[in-house]
Amino acid sequence: MSFIKNHKKIVTSTIASSLSIIAGNAIAQENTSQLPTIDLHASPSTPYNDFQSFKTDRSANTKYVAPLLDTPKSIDVISQKLLAETHSNTLTEALRNTPGVTLAAGEGGTPFTDMPYIRGYSAQSSIYVDGIRNSISQNRDMFDVEKVEVTKGSSSAISGGGGAGGSINLITKEAHAGDRYQGTIAGGTDDYRHITLDANKDFGNGIAGRVVVMGHQNEKPGEKDGAEYNRVGIAPSIVFGLGTPTRARLSYYYLQSDDNPDAGIPFPIKGGAPYNVAKGTYYGWKGRDFDRRQNQVGTFKLEHDFNEDLNLSNTLNYNYASTNYIMTNPDDSQGNIANNNRIFRRAVSQISSTNAYSDQMALSGKFNTGGIKHSFSTGADWTYQETDTGIYAFNGFNPNKSLDIQDQTNNGNSESCKNPTIGYCTTLNNPNPYDTYSDKATAVKGFATTRNRNVGLYALDSIEFSPQWLLNLGLRWDQFNTSIKYNYPITLRGTQYTAGQGASNDKSFFSYQAGLVFKPTENGSIYASFATSAIPVGSDQFDQTATSAIMSANDLKPEEARTYEVGTKWNIFKNRANATAAVFRTEKQNTRIGVTNSATGITTLSNVGTSHVNGFELGLNGNLTEKWDISAGYSYLDSKLTKTSSDLRSLAGLGKALPYVSKNSATLWTTYKVQPQLTLGVGTQYNDRSVVSYVANSNVPKYIPTYTLYNAMIKYNVNRNIDLQLNINNITDKRYFSTGHYHYAMQGDGRNAVLALNFKY
Repeated sequence: MSFIKNHKKIVTSTIASSLSIIAGNAIAQENTSQLPTIDLHASPSTPYNDFQSFKTDRSANTKYVAPLLDTPKSIDVISQKLLAETHSNTLTEALRNTPGVTLAAGEGGTPFTDMPYIRGYSAQSSIYVDGIRNSISQNRDMFDVEKVEVTKGSSSAISGGGGAGGSINLITKEAHAGDRYQGTIAGGTDDYRHITLDANKDFGNGIAGRVVVMGHQNEKPGEKDGAEYNRVGIAPSIVFGLGTPTRARLSYYYLQSDDNPDAGIPFPIKGGAPYNVAKGTYYGWKGRDFDRRQNQVGTFKLEHDFNEDLNLSNTLNYNYASTNYIMTNPDDSQGNIANNNRIFRRAVSQISSTNAYSDQMALSGKFNTGGIKHSFSTGADWTYQETDTGIYAFNGFNPNKSLDIQDQTNNGNSESCKNPTIGYCTTLNNPNPYDTYSDKATAVKGFATTRNRNVGLYALDSIEFSPQWLLNLGLRWDQFNTSIKYNYPITLRGTQYTAGQGASNDKSFFSYQAGLVFKPTENGSIYASFATSAIPVGSDQFDQTATSAIMSANDLKPEEARTYEVGTKWNIFKNRANATAAVFRTEKQNTRIGVTNSATGITTLSNVGTSHVNGFELGLNGNLTEKWDISAGYSYLDSKLTKTSSDLRSLAGLGKALPYVSKNSATLWTTYKVQPQLTLGVGTQYNDRSVVSYVANSNVPKYIPTYTLYNAMIKYNVNRNIDLQLNINNITDKRYFSTGHYHYAMQGDGRNAVLALNFKY
């Protein structure tokens, strides 16, 4: 807890110091009339163009070789303007601004982290930072993010293995020409404190440096004596050769968090919505639970323009991440609640460290073959990732005996709730997070080591036959190798492994895409496209369950997916806004699903599952008038599991909707400048009911109920350099659940308010 206490002091003192400096500068400006005016409005050529509009014309990912209007794929861009106005500080908060994206929680009750589902399929292994895979389990902060690009539909030809339903690319803030100093200092309800400072300095001679720092803390709104979130981060970067044909960029990213994790609300064992307990009920154990994570990323990018039509770049990246947590999973797998109204506080833990290295080389540009124009990108990439995984043992640990993962995380048998004197259990309606915890947790580090190696080659081309007809093509080949070795004797899901035992999976596969675009006018396009994805074994190495997956899925084929899509895109209102519509179908084959051996009870994985998602989406982003901005979207997803295994939980869902899919979802954020200094904003988020898990011998699945949230913003410009922004979220204090797993559902934030002072010079 010392980190949290020290962190709170640092954030508080920094906010106080910064406020005094800004106030002094503001007063000085008011009293010094001869100071020159600073133009803060970005020109179209600056990196701040997107801050002025929700509309984005071109992806920051150079693999999208054509403007978004001419790209035959659904791509939602969450702009810096939208991130700032909605005060979205994490990736989870940012993704709530796009429809068709839902959130999940980890196998076995992993603490809430970034687990997005796009169009019904997991995208946790398909998260990228500046086009480089960054799929390590974490809760990403937006302090160094300029915008978020969400590609929907199968996308392995663009991104590599993964991306059945889509992928997410975070575009980071870069050093640029010109001096600029900006930041945000915020405070609010639930002990909310946040500060971001962003300074860019142009040193001349083509050299510029930028550093962004962040400090944050808050308690979970509506959850008294519950979850807490604390994090700090810094992201410096320097660029050489600005304005010249040869440029080099060196950047570093550091994020550290120390949270008290949320425990969620349990589901009834026979299915249905989470238990109807008082809002804000918290089952965590303050004397035991913690969640500490660290993420470091170093990047060196070198690029050269041979001419206006040819560019060569190489990006070298190193990523280190560590995870260390013990959290409470409110487990009712033995039906204790129905018998004696008590809940078992099951411990889930992990100790992991990951080192990942990657290198990407790309050649992109334009050329003509006769009267046909080509915009292309081709390249090669290489990735190596190694993860050491461990847990905490609560009942003692003998390295010479088999480590039973299930026993070590359970703290004994959940049936112990029949005895009210057993300390692992608490009441359903009045849990005490400050119950005495006396057991000793022993760290068992590195019980398994998992290694991933990937080599990929790709070629992408946008072919313009005429101003009206374009053809988009993409082909990628990947060689993916995963291996695992156990360093202790271990019992995992009923199967015993000896020390040194391991397995590997080595597969190669092709992914491809094709799209035909017709442009009836310069500002509109109609397209039809087809794309595939492949998800190899081991691409999801996030928690201890992944290790058993690799062992039981040895030599399995990659999961395969394909997406058919027809859509249209239009720039409207004098190109100030864009409207999009798409109809699509995604099919997934070779799905890895658990198969239970009726004799042994052991569950292993097999390629026996198939499913599909049919749907359509609508979107509108941009400036309707000079005063009225809007970002709106709607998604309809009709999903079905068409083939499954003999595992009871899987079999119960056969022919039904896929987990974590909201049939209807919609988002809206709109602002209106009432006066030159005053802007009002309102927004809403709607999500249909979504299934979390199907229950054997029951007609009622475990599900998250439908919910609608309403948010508002008031922003007042004090002067050209300072504005005050008040955000009120969940205005009606709606009790809702944002995500869940088959044991529990996560409560959404209650009503909360944040007042921020934004400055820029």
